[in-house]
Amino acid sequence: MLGEYRIVGRRASEIAASVERGVGSGELAPGQVLPPMRELAERLGVNANTVAAAYRTLRERGVIETAGRRGSRVRPRPAGTARGSLRVEAPPGVRDLGDGNPDPALLPALGDAFAAVAQEYARRPGLYGQAPVDPEFAALARAALDADGVPVGSVVAASGSLDAIERVLAAHLRPGDAVAVEDPGWGSMLDLVPALGLRPVPVALDDEGPLPDAVEQVLRAGARALVVTGRAQNPTGAAIGAGRAFELRGVLAGHRGVLLIEDDHGHGIVDLPLHPLSGATDRWAFVRSVAKAYGPDLRVAVLTGDPVTVDRVAGRQRLGPGWVSRLLQRAVVHLWTSKAVDPGRTARAYGVRRDALVRALEERGAEAHGRSGMNVWVPVSDETGAVARLLHSGWAVAPGARFRMAAPQGIRLTVSPLAMADIEPLADAVAAAAGPAKPLNYG
Repeated sequence: MLGEYRIVGRRASEIAASVERGVGSGELAPGQVLPPMRELAERLGVNANTVAAAYRTLRERGVIETAGRRGSRVRPRPAGTARGSLRVEAPPGVRDLGDGNPDPALLPALGDAFAAVAQEYARRPGLYGQAPVDPEFAALARAALDADGVPVGSVVAASGSLDAIERVLAAHLRPGDAVAVEDPGWGSMLDLVPALGLRPVPVALDDEGPLPDAVEQVLRAGARALVVTGRAQNPTGAAIGAGRAFELRGVLAGHRGVLLIEDDHGHGIVDLPLHPLSGATDRWAFVRSVAKAYGPDLRVAVLTGDPVTVDRVAGRQRLGPGWVSRLLQRAVVHLWTSKAVDPGRTARAYGVRRDALVRALEERGAEAHGRSGMNVWVPVSDETGAVARLLHSGWAVAPGARFRMAAPQGIRLTVSPLAMADIEPLADAVAAAAGPAKPLNYG
């Protein structure tokens, strides 16, 4: 039924992760039939309910499908199933805290920027053969990277952070290679890795980012790449401090051949300093998006890295789209130079709401995490039940299944739509729905 692939695990999360690894590596092909629940339970020495819970998780994540008596099988196109589809639609009268969007009131107006760009374009239209990266865009981006201690490297413009990360992974890895990813982590990243034929491997984290021992373990086991979020980690809000960065650089120094990718999507909305890891390995890339601070529809991200990585990404980009619209690059330049966004003000606006919610939940005995950014992660004992109870109370939140591989259950709340008057009633509802708090450990 499964050929030579062996599903392993004692807990439901471990069994589900084992199946996902098989799908990501290609050892479990689309259409592959999985063992009946009772048969697999006997083989693993666990209760049939444990396997049932694992299969339910896999169905929710879009990895498998169940067809009555024909059993459960790997979906025909599991890599194309977005975890973003695992969302709770907010009916009329219910507040939506699950979409992960920034607060529109904190985003800049774009009219002046695009008007200025249109006038420039009338004088000097963009044509074939021009440099793919606007010189002023590159200079300003590089100056900001220098100020944050990111190692020297040329700048490439990409169509958002996920586009940049995909290009870097494709430039270095082959199908079946293992990629270490934060768990819980960005759902789109957890979708992207298997979509590229790569194998996602979970790395546990706490409020200071990936745990050094967990990183060492997965790299020693053969992971070819590590993707890390320096601050405003989605969904937990984790941020790497100076001490943790020192430890992680020490781990990476022992694995110079690993590809390191850092995602600084929180740039412009976080007031915590950046402690980059880039340069600790021979092959590295640092990605910085404008989406959270300036607007998700501005599909522009800055990518820098070691010379080989930048050259491969830029070369492949020239053979495909060619370049990211220089009109968009110029619009971003206008936003930067006109100081359309005050990063300190934006960070404070999110921080006040986030910190107040974390405090209110802790006062009610509920564990909550949100060191930076616009999200709060709350561990729960019954994810499905917590989401349903909150929906009944008037709050739609993001189910943790969108963000988890082997990590314990949880829910994500985005604070962007909240006013301070919402904090206490929301904390009451979340504390009532969350169930007993779990110790601080996402792994």
